Amino acid sequence: MNSFHDKVIYQIYPKSFCDSNGDGIGDINGITSKLDYLKDLGVDYIWSTPFFKSPQNDNGYDVADYLFIEPMFGTMEDVDRLIREADKRGIGLMFDMVFNHTSTSHEWFQKALAGDPKYQAYYIFKDGDPDTPPTNWESKFGGSAWEYVPTLQKWYLHLFDVSQADLNWENPEVREELKNVIRFWKNRGVKGFRFDVVNLISKPAVFEDDHDGDGRRFYTDGRHVHEFLHELVHDTGIQDMITVGEMSSTSLDNCIRYSNPANGELSMAFSFHHLKIDYKNGDKWELMPPDLHHLKDLFQTWQVGMQEGHGWNALFWENHDQPRIVSRLGDDQHYWRESAKMLGTMIHLMRGTPYVFQGEELGMTNAHFTSIDQYKDVESRNYYRILMEERGKSKEETLKILQERSRDNGRTPMQWTGEENAGFTADAVTPWIEVPDYKKEANAKDEMGDPESIRAYYKKLIGLRKEYPIIADGTIAFFDDDNDSVMAYERREGEQSLLVLSNMTADPIRAAVPDGKAFAAGKTLIDSYGEGQTAAVHEDSTITLRPYEAVAVLL
Repeated sequence: MNSFHDKVIYQIYPKSFCDSNGDGIGDINGITSKLDYLKDLGVDYIWSTPFFKSPQNDNGYDVADYLFIEPMFGTMEDVDRLIREADKRGIGLMFDMVFNHTSTSHEWFQKALAGDPKYQAYYIFKDGDPDTPPTNWESKFGGSAWEYVPTLQKWYLHLFDVSQADLNWENPEVREELKNVIRFWKNRGVKGFRFDVVNLISKPAVFEDDHDGDGRRFYTDGRHVHEFLHELVHDTGIQDMITVGEMSSTSLDNCIRYSNPANGELSMAFSFHHLKIDYKNGDKWELMPPDLHHLKDLFQTWQVGMQEGHGWNALFWENHDQPRIVSRLGDDQHYWRESAKMLGTMIHLMRGTPYVFQGEELGMTNAHFTSIDQYKDVESRNYYRILMEERGKSKEETLKILQERSRDNGRTPMQWTGEENAGFTADAVTPWIEVPDYKKEANAKDEMGDPESIRAYYKKLIGLRKEYPIIADGTIAFFDDDNDSVMAYERREGEQSLLVLSNMTADPIRAAVPDGKAFAAGKTLIDSYGEGQTAAVHEDSTITLRPYEAVAVLL
């Protein structure tokens, strides 16, 4: 067994996790205060999104100093204490490295603006006419990916917000600076690293207009990305640490290369294709019902493809950039518990390393905000304007889209209790972002006392991965391909087989199993309806799955 195959990672968005000092903003000491909760859940690592010095234009993904803690989150002493206390509980810390870009307030960029050629070479500056950007590429947050600096008569590239200038990885001095960041945190006891949009770091030799898209085909999984990653990992000595790369608009072949141990790059890769199955014409800001057939096809393609290529998947539904999955692919009104449990089962029993985003284990839902004033996310606020001014959407249509798509859906405060501020901060304090009125019962206090809760179910899923090697290391194959309503797969190790079936709809569904007699005699490891009994097998080797039911049977 690989050292990380039976591990489960819990993602924390510090700003929204727990406020320890009553300023309405989550902080490092807040994380430390909840370590026993995470130990009880059974997780092995905490991945924290950045709490480094930052102007917070993109909630910390605009880093101004990789080696300094943003004061609103705490101090270096607080971080050291968090690492020590987590280690006492057998939990490792994974830090989030934003190495594609820095904040424009970073010392390096400020020196570049002052005319220092050494630091201009740290970024991607291009000469040009003030009215004509070097290319027609679009920023991920809307608008041009280029910004003109009149004092320099140059443009700089920013694939994300205008305050996030892309680093020039072709420059070996830049690569060495970033290696030193890894060495610094490794020496302080950090046990793993997550690399933000790391497959975008290698830009083309020649910059040209994209007449068929937004420019991403020229820099996604770029020409030197694999050698850059291998160099970063090898030179910092993190080959045996747990690492994961966030891969934007990537390909299966590249993710195999990123995560195949023989290549010496990363432990695993995040890909996002399965979270675009409700994007109309591939556009995040155009709504459509989830395409379940496409979802099945994507999981089968990636699970089997990564297996055959000896790659490794990071398994996830949610993160700080995604809506809540129970609102997105489940039913957060009529089948809240059932659909949340089903979605957890589907992911956790696949081949790969599962990630749980804070509150996912409670069944936290989308925020259902009704006013743009409630949104804090730069992307959401940008697209509120773009959708109305440039795409002609009404205010009502635009707010409906944000309710479904905004990154703030995953950023509302962690719900520790059912009280007004959800136990995130003191009752008299105004949180940095509102606690939604919806689904207050999705809270840790109530669920920890309920053996049938979503949290109790997630705790069981995490325990099963450690108890049964077939989940951590078994092969995977899919069956019942023609039934779009059911995700059905088999994990196998030696003579042992685990069948997992998930009904992705609100209707009872007949689902086929490969061997009805064996299934009927098998051991039910988990069932989202909580009865712990194998569903009756019909004569035609099918079973009836109840609405949003998931079942896993060991044969």
